[in-house]
Amino acid sequence: MSTSSTVEETKSKKTSVKPRRVSKERFLREYTNREDGYKYEWNDGVIEKYEGMNQEQSKFYYLLLGLFLNTAAAKIGGMLIAETDMGTSTEQIRRPDIAYYTKEQLPMMWSGQNQVAPWVVEVISINDYANKINKKLDEYFLAGVQVVWHIYSESKQVHVFTSPEQVTICRGKRVCSAAPALGDLEISAEELFA
Repeated sequence: MSTSSTVEETKSKKTSVKPRRVSKERFLREYTNREDGYKYEWNDGVIEKYEGMNQEQSKFYYLLLGLFLNTAAAKIGGMLIAETDMGTSTEQIRRPDIAYYTKEQLPMMWSGQNQVAPWVVEVISINDYANKINKKLDEYFLAGVQVVWHIYSESKQVHVFTSPEQVTICRGKRVCSAAPALGDLEISAEELFA
């Protein structure tokens, strides 16, 4: 997760005009495949613009993918995917930094059926807003996500949520687990930030 703003927000500040709403179909047509260094999410008709994962943050994907490839889920065909669209409701399309999908979900995704990842990872930047982070966390769990990790690279800690009210804060040698989504994926905060 990086700095967020609505596409129309800059214009809105200057002219006091509310962001223009766009349909889900238009969002999918015009924003899902943009290659401009940003990722876009659709929130009840408003397009939210975020910086994509940068090279420094891609380290987390690299490390987690290496761990994932040794899990039982990977051995039977599950996949860890970076920045792909995931509908969390009829009003929201999110693009988590990293998401795990089961072997059974992948063919459905590829045929255009929305699937909700059991495990989602968001790399939190210093520019993210706490209220937006918490709203998105609630969305993920309402959609059926089982585990959400918030990685805070500046403070070298990971918040591991198994519900919006249940969180384990991992620092130093404390182990971060992707259970119950992936019971055999674990890493200490110390290793993740090494």
